[in-house]
Amino acid sequence: MLLSHLSLTHFRNYHHLDLLFDSPLTLLQGQNAQGKTNLLEAIFLLATSKAIHAGQEREIVDWQASEEPIPYCRVAGQVHIDGRTFGLEVLLTPRGDGVNFTKQIKINGAPRRAMDLVGLLRAVLFLPEDIKLVDGGPGERRRYLDVALCQIDKTYCRALSAYQQVLQQRNSLLKTLRDQDARPSPAVDAQLVFWDEKLVQHGAIVVTRRHNFLLELEAIAAERHAGLSGGREQLTLHYLPSFNPGLLTDQEFELLREGLLSALPSTRLDVDAVRAVYLRKLATRRSRELATGTTLYGPHRDDLRLLANGRDLRIYGSRGQQRSAALALKLAEVRAMTTATGVAPLLLLDDVMSELDAERRSQLLAVIDDVPQAIVTTTDWDDFSPAFRQRARRFRVHSGIVEAVN
Repeated sequence: MLLSHLSLTHFRNYHHLDLLFDSPLTLLQGQNAQGKTNLLEAIFLLATSKAIHAGQEREIVDWQASEEPIPYCRVAGQVHIDGRTFGLEVLLTPRGDGVNFTKQIKINGAPRRAMDLVGLLRAVLFLPEDIKLVDGGPGERRRYLDVALCQIDKTYCRALSAYQQVLQQRNSLLKTLRDQDARPSPAVDAQLVFWDEKLVQHGAIVVTRRHNFLLELEAIAAERHAGLSGGREQLTLHYLPSFNPGLLTDQEFELLREGLLSALPSTRLDVDAVRAVYLRKLATRRSRELATGTTLYGPHRDDLRLLANGRDLRIYGSRGQQRSAALALKLAEVRAMTTATGVAPLLLLDDVMSELDAERRSQLLAVIDDVPQAIVTTTDWDDFSPAFRQRARRFRVHSGIVEAVN
């Protein structure tokens, strides 16, 4: 898998850019706020259909786009996969309100769904703020799992999308019932049972796949983390679903939720078993959901806990320990994605070397040799050895302009 060409029009601070990638290793140097991260964000947009640093998609549209007869933002790339070439394109055009934008996806010039785009160009992105995977909120960790899994598992991606749609409709009904001061009854159950079954149908797939994926990640991440900590720490990953999927007793599950259970069985979940447990949970908690007017159980409320030697790193970890755990998790993602698909992903490293000590740098640089293509940004050429710079295709980034460096 190789990205050979990137074209940007009115994306962030790039009015227009055409950039060829003709080397396995590309090194982009520039000071802060010049466009290095924006360039990696554009590539990751082609891989995931999502803008990583935007609350709303209109934020990625260059303000000078308003000077066009029809304001727009376009990100396009050419990708080579298994001997075939794909043209990928994400186009944002204004809606009738003049404020928000409509996103269009094209593959080889033909309109497609975002789901069809995800997984063609697979990428793993390293950012300085990856520490949020450890010290941030549950939404950060759920998003991480979703982005990784959607790139390697179409079934997961479809289930997640369907779950989110059903969740929105079920929440709307629960809110209406709450406003009517409804109580559990055969009539109320009749209104909810259809949405319960749909929610469980898709949500059980999401829960099961996340749990099983984390088992795969943990084995690799623990090995990476041991190297980063000099063998002093054992990293473990705990998936924390909002209901007990059945691998633990109810008492053990409560201890897990409270952070008092350090050892978990390395057992894979079965989706049919999870569906049965999930459906029973919704039925027995009907009154609580009616009182709150929202869905209280499901993968939208799940979390991931990272522990070193049994201690929760979000609460007790130092910044160095948290950074090591986040790095180990991302390094594990590269190998897990390679194993799952048979092809190593595109590696995107955004100015992370300045945040790492020598040992962490060496671990990260070793991964570059394991992938067919890596694109790396830095503020300082000296973050890399002369030998590393010599084998890279180098560019300087300034004010949205990318220039080759001989």
